[in-house]
Amino acid sequence: MAQVTVTIGGRAYRMACDDGQEDHLTRLGTEVDARIDQLRAAFGEIGDQRLSVMAAITLADELSEVRRRLGEAERNASTEREARDEAARQLGRVEASLASTVVSAAERLEQLARELGPSPSGGVGMG
Repeated sequence: MAQVTVTIGGRAYRMACDDGQEDHLTRLGTEVDARIDQLRAAFGEIGDQRLSVMAAITLADELSEVRRRLGEAERNASTEREARDEAARQLGRVEASLASTVVSAAERLEQLARELGPSPSGGVGMG
């Protein structure tokens, strides 16, 4: 297990994390520290605990919004996949119908050619 020291609000915190996650945890600490600095600039010195709570709430709010948007995007993607799949099924039905129509027309042309008899050039069919 790795150890990382992050500095938030001027205070250093030693934290454990999985091996390979050190940079990620450091970036998260930097993001929280920046958020607290933004709140301190906006509201002044209102106390470290209050600033920490406000930072946590604003980050949680952003996370909630991202989750909402992700859920919406997943629902839209699912709807689009269903529409694409239905269009593919419909295309398959149209192709099958068209193929059947072409086969029927070819059979009908062959029947007409037989009924008309041999052509003057010696072959069977029209011409």
